[in-house]
Amino acid sequence: MYLNNKLVFLAGATGLAGSSILEYILKNYPSTEIRASYYKHTEPFIKHKRIDYVYGDLKSKEDCRKMVRGCDCAIMAAAYTGGAKMITSSPWEYVSDNLIMNMQMLEAFYLEGVKRVVSIGTAVEYQEFEGHIKEDELDWNRDPHPAYFGIGWGKRYIEKLCEFCHVKYGMEIINVRLANIFGPYAKFDPDTSNFIPAIIRKAMDKMEPFEIWGSPDVTRDVIYSEDFARAIVMMMDDDKIKFDTFNIGSGVKTTVGDVVEWALKYAVHKPKKINYLTDKPTTIKFRALDCSKAREILGWEPQYPIEEGVKKTTEWWIENRSWWTK
Repeated sequence: MYLNNKLVFLAGATGLAGSSILEYILKNYPSTEIRASYYKHTEPFIKHKRIDYVYGDLKSKEDCRKMVRGCDCAIMAAAYTGGAKMITSSPWEYVSDNLIMNMQMLEAFYLEGVKRVVSIGTAVEYQEFEGHIKEDELDWNRDPHPAYFGIGWGKRYIEKLCEFCHVKYGMEIINVRLANIFGPYAKFDPDTSNFIPAIIRKAMDKMEPFEIWGSPDVTRDVIYSEDFARAIVMMMDDDKIKFDTFNIGSGVKTTVGDVVEWALKYAVHKPKKINYLTDKPTTIKFRALDCSKAREILGWEPQYPIEEGVKKTTEWWIENRSWWTK
């Protein structure tokens, strides 16, 4: 396996995506060491002798080069993310910060001789569509959905930069178009989080009446964090893949109403009234990913049903809400 005895650089190690990858590598690759980056208000909370935490600004060229120096490979899990409220109120931040971080990191990987990279993007770069979409069905001549116009084009540009690094410099790069990820270490603040942790927190806070942004029939493709982490590590570990792009999601249609039902069930909350606020910021009504390519090439598929993921995430929040401040 490629990852054995390697030093992996992990950008964004204290976020939801990064922490799930961190835990998966520690559990399944006993000879692999990790250099894990963090910044400002994201102090490390997973401690292990095989983790070397480094503090640095991913928007600083000097910091990026210093952090990745000597690493064999890298996973770019750092991203500026948020829910519908944040994306609609501050769209520019999602474009500029993500572009700068990724451009600086890719340049640092090249200059410091990091030859193999997994770049984690998002499914919002797809154009409007109905049903399930495959990787080669991205239409570069059509804009992303209007709700994601800026960040969608930003993510497309990052993919093209990755292709440039592969073609021009021979870097091995795998792009990931990710569905909504949820699980332990997510943001649970309803003002900044994605919809599943926000709903779980409202359920645990015994909100009454229970208020949800959007309609109960809004449908999403969501994936539990451990399933996501396993997919990312399998990509990195398969060194036969030199350059490619993969959808990663559950491929299952999950409605907001489903998540409300499960969150209330595992929070043991029975509100007298549930109000769906259709005048609040929302994004698109439905999208789902065709992940057959990951199944065929990697042998990967999700192991956790979405309800089980909601249950596990709720249990984690119950145990950790006294100290988890995101």
